[in-house]
Amino acid sequence: MRRAVALSALTCALALTAAAPTTAPAARTAHPDRPDTAAHPTHHPTTHPAPAPAPASLLDTIPRRGVLRVCTTGDYRPFTHRDPASGAYRGIDISMARDLARSLDAKPKYVPTTWAKLIDDLAAGRCDIAMGGVSITLPRARKAAFSEPVRTDGKTPIVRCADQDKYRTLDEIDRPGVTVIVNPGGTNEQFARSVIKRATIKPHPDNTTVFDEIIAGRADVMMTDASETRYQSKIHPELCAVHPDRPFTFSEKAYAVPRADYPFKAYVDQWVHLAKHDGTYKKYEDAWMAK
Repeated sequence: MRRAVALSALTCALALTAAAPTTAPAARTAHPDRPDTAAHPTHHPTTHPAPAPAPASLLDTIPRRGVLRVCTTGDYRPFTHRDPASGAYRGIDISMARDLARSLDAKPKYVPTTWAKLIDDLAAGRCDIAMGGVSITLPRARKAAFSEPVRTDGKTPIVRCADQDKYRTLDEIDRPGVTVIVNPGGTNEQFARSVIKRATIKPHPDNTTVFDEIIAGRADVMMTDASETRYQSKIHPELCAVHPDRPFTFSEKAYAVPRADYPFKAYVDQWVHLAKHDGTYKKYEDAWMAK
């Protein structure tokens, strides 16, 4: 009887053991800094969008377009002058613009601007290059790149020839009763306002007639680039350039191009370098400056 009970108990135990499910392996504890690859069997690497293509350089765009857009004021002889009757442009830098356009299999298109808006128009893409006696300044260089300089210059007085011994120094110019005339928006006005404290500064909006104001006696002095004083004294015998070989300041003239277009700037640099050494620039300059 006892044996029968024991066998019965053993049989029940074996039956329960056979019916029990197989125990699963212990779950893997994931490392806090590493995902569990068992839980995530397929790993997809992070993808990044392809970088945007670099914008086309003007070095390529201008030949395709067939047009070189030139921002110029048209009011600064001998560099840029727009004939009010015909609308045609002439000047040293107008001739240089035609030369640059020809080298790029293009024709120049002149975009009118003012000295106050010149660099902003270039930076906004309204033109490809700014030309016409443009002086390099640090504020301008924050918005545009400049080519290799084409010439050095500096501010010096131009006065009636009868007064050329009266206004040779800044102290002689900056006196009560003296009227200094300026064309607004450019480096002439900036220089005058930085040094004139006692004389009267008279803005004149038209740079093409500003020298007539001195001849007529409505102003006494204008301080502008020595190159301009030489030219204006050539075409106005009543006016004399005062020590143009010893200007008050140092500056350089160059051509402004878009700040980030490095291939185009490199090309313009090389073109300027060649033009200065093969006689091209001198030919255009002599046509205006030679007496």
